[in-house]
Amino acid sequence: MSTQIATRGQAERALTQQIQALYRDQLGHRPGKITCQLFDEKLAIVIEDSVTQPEQLLAEDGNIELAEQVREDLDSAIRPHLKSLIETVLQVNVLDLLSDATLETGRTGMIVVLEEPPPVRPSTSRKAAKKGGQNDPKFSEKEE
Repeated sequence: MSTQIATRGQAERALTQQIQALYRDQLGHRPGKITCQLFDEKLAIVIEDSVTQPEQLLAEDGNIELAEQVREDLDSAIRPHLKSLIETVLQVNVLDLLSDATLETGRTGMIVVLEEPPPVRPSTSRKAAKKGGQNDPKFSEKEE
């Protein structure tokens, strides 16, 4: 990112892209949709299709406990990388990163507690949404 302060939407998209790249590079796995949502000094992340092929195979073969153990081990291994990535993109320290995955749905959810709200500008679309949402003629995804 340039020296210009990113909008909230730009920061959320940058996080999404970096998390996708991290999963691909570190786990050899391409997750489905990733949603990142900033709430002042908190960040919520939902990763669809986060369960890797080996975990799925173990679960389908009835080795649920082993699949869950593999998931926990992968989560522990990737956690420091995620923390560093979030701190780099948002330019703020991570105090806590809580996560859990569900093998049945293949979804991972995370709540990240930040030291302080990251230095971001409000997204134009959020302002427009408050003034009338997508039907507002001033609303434009490109303005973010």
